Amino acid sequence: MDMNETILQDLLEAESILTEAQVNICRPVSGGCIHKAWEVEMQDGSKFFAKTGNAEAFPMLKFEEQGLKALNQFSLEKLLVVPRPIIVKKFNQTSILLMPWLNLGQGDQSNLGEGLARLHKDSSNHNQECFGWGEDGFIGSGPQPGAWISNWGECFVKLRLIPQIRIAKKWGLSIPQEDLLFSFLTTFLDAHKPKPSLVHGDLWSGNAGVQLNGKGVIFDPATWWADREVDIAMTKLFGGFSHEFYSNYEKIWPLNEFSKDRENIYNLYHLLNHANLFGGFYKSQCHSTIQDLEAKMLL
Repeated sequence: MDMNETILQDLLEAESILTEAQVNICRPVSGGCIHKAWEVEMQDGSKFFAKTGNAEAFPMLKFEEQGLKALNQFSLEKLLVVPRPIIVKKFNQTSILLMPWLNLGQGDQSNLGEGLARLHKDSSNHNQECFGWGEDGFIGSGPQPGAWISNWGECFVKLRLIPQIRIAKKWGLSIPQEDLLFSFLTTFLDAHKPKPSLVHGDLWSGNAGVQLNGKGVIFDPATWWADREVDIAMTKLFGGFSHEFYSNYEKIWPLNEFSKDRENIYNLYHLLNHANLFGGFYKSQCHSTIQDLEAKMLL
C-alpha cells in the first residue's frame, strides 16, 4: 500500500509526534517482500524509516514492534543497535510502523558479533524459566505460535517444527516415521540443556548490517526465548556473515563443541517456512534435511 506525506502527517499530528515538523517527502526504499518501506524526510532535516501495509498487516507490525522493544532491553548500544519503535498504528486502512532512520554501510562485523553474543548472554542471565513467547507471532508472513514450555526439545518440536510441517503436508511433504522423528529430535535437543536466551529469530544477512560508525545493527526480528544457537545456525543458512562476526561472538560466549550437530535441526524450521511461503528449491531442501535427520535417528 502506498503512503503519501498527507497520511503520515495526519498520523504524526494525531499522535502528537513532531507536531511542529512537516513531512517533506516519502521515498520508497528497498525492503522485504511483505511490506513497503519508506525513507521519511522531514522539513527540519530529520529522517525516519517507515514500514507500511494494509489493515490486515497490523498484527505483523505489532509483533515486530514487541520484538524490537524486547531486544532493546538487552542490546549494548555501543556495539549493537536495535531500532527503537516510535509508533505502530492502523490509520485510515494503512498499517504503519515508524522507526528512526539508520545509516547502514559495509564494514567490519566485529561489533555485530560481539554485540549479539552479549545480547544472548545477558538475556540468558535474566532468570527466564521457559522457552517460547507469550502470544502468537510471525516468521515473515508465516505463523510462529506462542506458548511457554520449560522443556527445550519439546518447545522447538511442538512450537516450531510441527506447525510448519502441518502446512508443508499441503504441498506434499511426507515423513513416514513422523512420530519417531519428533521423539528423537525432542530427546536429542533436551540433552543439550540450553538456557533460554532472547533471540532475533530470523537472523539472515538481510536482517542485519553495520552502521557507518561501525556499530552492528539487527532488525526485522521474529523474537522469542530460545536456545541462542538458533540465531547462529540461521546466519550460516544463507551466508553473508564474516569470520570477524563469528570470532568476536565466540570471544564473549563460545559455542558448545557439538553446536554444529544441531544446525540442521534449527535451520529445518526456516527451510520449512520458506518452502511454505515461496515453494521452489526450498521444498527439496526440506526433503533432504529430513532424510539426513532420519538417517541420524537410525544410527
